[in-house]
Parts: sequence; structure tokens; C-alpha cells
Amino acid sequence: MVLKLEGVTKRFGQFTAVDQLSLEIPEREMFGFLGANGAGKTTTFRMILGLLDSTGGRITWDGKAIDYSASHLVGYLPEERGLYPKLKVRDQLVYLARLRGMQKNEALIELKSWLERFKIPEYENKKVEELSKGNQQKIQFIAAVLHKPKLLILDEPFSGLDPVNVEMLKEAVLTLKENGATIVFSSHRMEHVEEMCEHLCILHKGSPVVHGSLKEIKRAFGKKNLVIHADFELDQLKNFHGVVRAKSTMEGVHLQIEGEPVAEKILKEIVGKGFIRKFALEEPSLNDIFIEKVGNSYE
Repeated sequence: MVLKLEGVTKRFGQFTAVDQLSLEIPEREMFGFLGANGAGKTTTFRMILGLLDSTGGRITWDGKAIDYSASHLVGYLPEERGLYPKLKVRDQLVYLARLRGMQKNEALIELKSWLERFKIPEYENKKVEELSKGNQQKIQFIAAVLHKPKLLILDEPFSGLDPVNVEMLKEAVLTLKENGATIVFSSHRMEHVEEMCEHLCILHKGSPVVHGSLKEIKRAFGKKNLVIHADFELDQLKNFHGVVRAKSTMEGVHLQIEGEPVAEKILKEIVGKGFIRKFALEEPSLNDIFIEKVGNSYE
């Protein structure tokens, strides 16, 4: 069941929010959407869900248009959370699950299992407004997955969570993927996408500037990172031929270099000048790639 976007465009009056976006997201894949605020991520999600009509192009899932008849197969965690504050967690989530075709008893069993997993079983009969923001977010996540969707769209799922809860939610998302769900998620946090996704798309002003497998994107970027910690001055390396970007740290320098031969030359340059505690050549991070492709317009 492949999710396919072909030349998808969305205009609001004169403003083009998404411009000729073409993507293919395979079944059981976790796909990352990156982009600055206003890049078109949420608009794309809303078109996939059928909440917004596209101005042009086609969106299909398993070869068919996604419409309301497929809603029981789709889960959505919106960035702006939307639970009813005065309703109890149990009543609200069972109601939402029944809207998606679940039987009440089945929904209750699933709900209890998720509350146990997130270590919040005591919140079943509490009103949403009585919960902390982080726990409200867990409840909103459960609302998106309770009916066991085959396609799950998560818009900034980890924003506002502390590190412990981020790990808990990440584990839950990975389990859903292992159980056969196709997951598309957006994040500002590069390390989450880097850790969890095989394929990704970086949107900039509604157009994809990077798109493909994470491994290929890193390979094509070409540049490497070089971390040097030493007991002598390293600032002169910032002007070394082949150094693209440099940053001083407490322990030494972080350099972005054009390739491995530059690292070799730098090593020859500094050997014998003093004690070198660390000399590590690393793959470019997704953050490096994002900054280069999107540049200063990232907020």
C-alpha cells in the first residue's frame, strides 16, 4: 500500500504553499518531513488526509484516492492538539475509536494497554484539562493510534516533551512500524529524523530541496565533519585549504571539510605539535545538510 503524491500543488490565492511535490512512501516505511516553519509540511499532511483539496496533482494510497471511506485506516496527530478539555480521557478516546469503526470493548482493551505502556493508567477517568501538557500529548497520541491505523501521520509528535517521554513515544512509534504501519512524521529535530527514518524530504517554500534515502543524501553531500581535541592551539586550521566551515569548542575545533584527503593533510600538519586527544572523521549530520540547503531562511 504505497502512498503516492504526484505533482501536488496547493495555492491560497496568490500564495503557493506547496509547489509540484512528488513523493512515494512505501508500506511499512518511516518517512521524515523536514522544513522551516511555513515550508508546507502541515498543508501537505492536510491534503493527504483529505482535509484540504489540492489545487493540482494527485494523491493516492494503494492506487486509490484517500477519502472519508479510508478514515478507519488512517491516524493523525496534529501539531495543534485538539482534545476536549472537559471530557474524561476514557470517554473521549472510546468515542473517537468508535467513530473509526471500533467496538467499545475492543477500544477499552486497547486504551488500557496504551495507558499502561505510557505509565499513566490512573488518568483513564481524569478530565484532559487536569493533565500536564506532556500527558495531554500522550493522550492525543493514543487517540491517533487506538484504532490500529495502517497509515499514521504525526505532525511534530515530540514537541514539548521531556527527554524521558520523547524516548517512550519513539519506542511506541517504532513498534507501530514493526507491526506494519506506514508512518510519515514531521519534526524540527534533525536527530529524531536521522535516528528513525530511512527516507526523508526537506521542504523549502513548498518545494522539495532534498529527497531520498538518508544514506544516499549523506553520500551525495560529499563533505565530512572533522573533530579535533588537542592540548595546543588549533584556530589556524580554520583557514586551512579544504575547510568549508569551522567552529571552536572548549576542547578544540569542529571542522567541516571537503573530503577525506583534507583530513589526511590536516593530520600531517598537526602531528608533532603536541598531544592530540581526539581526531575523528564523521559523516555529515542531517543538521549540516539542512543548513546548507535551506540556509538562513530557517527559523
